[in-house]
Amino acid sequence: MKPIKINHIAALGLLFLTILNTRPAMAQIPIRDPHTAGYVTATELPDGTNPSPSLDGNFIIGPTHSPVPESTIQANVPQGTIYHLTMDSRDSKIYPGIAREPNTFGTADPANPARLIVTTSHPAPYTRQVAVYVPKQYVPGTAAPFIVGADGPDKLLFTVLDNLIAAGKVPAMVAISIGNGSGDAQGSERGLEYDTMSGLYAEFVEKEVLPLVEAKCGVKLTNNPDSRATMGGSSGGSCALIMAWYHPELYHRVLTYSGTYINQQWPYNPKTPQGAWGFHDNLISGNPQKPIRIWMEVGDQDLFNPNIMRDNMHDWVIANENMAKVLAAKKYQYQFVFARNARHVDYKVKEQTLPEALEWLWKDYQAANVKK
Repeated sequence: MKPIKINHIAALGLLFLTILNTRPAMAQIPIRDPHTAGYVTATELPDGTNPSPSLDGNFIIGPTHSPVPESTIQANVPQGTIYHLTMDSRDSKIYPGIAREPNTFGTADPANPARLIVTTSHPAPYTRQVAVYVPKQYVPGTAAPFIVGADGPDKLLFTVLDNLIAAGKVPAMVAISIGNGSGDAQGSERGLEYDTMSGLYAEFVEKEVLPLVEAKCGVKLTNNPDSRATMGGSSGGSCALIMAWYHPELYHRVLTYSGTYINQQWPYNPKTPQGAWGFHDNLISGNPQKPIRIWMEVGDQDLFNPNIMRDNMHDWVIANENMAKVLAAKKYQYQFVFARNARHVDYKVKEQTLPEALEWLWKDYQAANVKK
């Protein structure tokens, strides 16, 4: 398999065009003040700086967001190999594929504003791209730690890992950047994969993606959950937590940008009627602490009520603020970054913060003490 170059900017642009084309017009997005009454108490950092990876808690950054050196290719730093795989829905026993008709969304259930009725979703095939980063330092035959990312390929992640691994700030991990099955939100394949409150997507990764990666990329992947991480932005972010929440025996580390911790699950499930909003409303507080550490970010211009449901569970800033509150109350290890002058999954913010976020996420990792 030959290494290839991935156009991450084009891929990111396509994702957001898809999102804009599948949602109705959004309400005007307010600019939030991180010191608003009811928000978590957070430490405001000097503009252009990030919180230390040695610290937990709540932090405010911005308004300027410039790439840190670890986000750019550095001379004399070994570069990993990137493999490009394609998965066809016809080969999947878990996700054979659905799609929602273009320019349709659904209607709110008049008897239950938390439930969206979608009548235009139907079976549809898809292909998904999977980009796999194998660090130069990987020793063939050894069980590698790894991170699974949503909405891939993610070239920035691969560049950051090159630099952090070379500096000894994170372990020499494989990165598996998985494209979604197309569409967005309720009734789409992406929505089904990322917004469903169950362990199904983690099981799809375990049963259909990881064996393919091992077979095609010449790597062995660890089974130890402390050596496995998930990450993503928007619904990919909530999916990252969903994977670890429902399968803590598989994943202990979670990294999210603008996590969609709101009510976007479809089909409606009476066991989790609030979708991912339930994480901060009752699931985290109402269950024993799980062995999960989580890094989170939200922007002051993040999404606000972008659909017709009007169920008071579609405010991304409030959702992430509430997540920080409940994680602190439950004594989870977490770091929460509120970014000024930042929009939904803001790429400039990611260029500024991803190296620190990854270092924080793995700071307690001791390779010599982790059973493979």
